[in-house]
Amino acid sequence: MVNKVTKELFKKYKSVEDYADAELSELEKDIKKTGFFRNKSKNIKNACKMLIEEFDGQVPSTMKEMLLLPGVARKTANVVLTSAYGVIEGIVVDTHVKRLSQRLGLTKNDNPEKIEKDLMNIVPKNKWAQFSFLLISHGRKICQARKPVCSKCVLNDLCPSRTNSV
Repeated sequence: MVNKVTKELFKKYKSVEDYADAELSELEKDIKKTGFFRNKSKNIKNACKMLIEEFDGQVPSTMKEMLLLPGVARKTANVVLTSAYGVIEGIVVDTHVKRLSQRLGLTKNDNPEKIEKDLMNIVPKNKWAQFSFLLISHGRKICQARKPVCSKCVLNDLCPSRTNSV
């Protein structure tokens, strides 16, 4: 849903100033389908104001600075740093990475930051970005939340959570 919403959002708002100056109610309406839209819209506006006031309108290129922005936690920071700057500071832990890491027995944690640390300890750093995207893709196509298709899974022999599903 986020990809669908941002496609239209990026047509409407062209600059960091456009987001910072947007009417909150209008921005809420524009992102409503993503869920938690009231909080997200406030964070978008405040983050954009901060980008203008403290970062000369530019998205920061360090984890430390990214985490200062309202609404930005390690997942978002890792995605932006990797995609925009090629900076690998950690492993993106979204819902797919969390679910698969637990199913595969790579972590016993529920907290995304603890999961990230667990994964960083076992995945070579030069594979961190690729690892996240592979798990996300695998989680969308094969190891889905409600009905994993274990019979089509290339990790079936290694997975402690495998089922006999078709």
